[in-house]
Amino acid sequence: MESNPIPELLPGTLYLLILRTLSRGPLHGYAIVKRIKDASREGLRIEDGSLYPALNRMLVKGWLTSEWGVSENHRKARFYKLTPRPQTARQRGG
Repeated sequence: MESNPIPELLPGTLYLLILRTLSRGPLHGYAIVKRIKDASREGLRIEDGSLYPALNRMLVKGWLTSEWGVSENHRKARFYKLTPRPQTARQRGG
């Protein structure tokens, strides 16, 4: 019996999922993955190898900011949040 395969994300979809998830407030990486997984009824699985590079690209693009804090299980974690007004590379001088 073949298991139900996890669908591949189209380019840009992960960005949209992250932006939508963070629209409710700052979260650390594990919480972002968990919210996406829960919202999709476990239909989407985001791997660390995809999530963290995407978050870093979004930081560089000016879509997100981050700061270190302590997670709900008392571990040091990097919390990501939406910038008030995302900037384009042109606005940043790039």
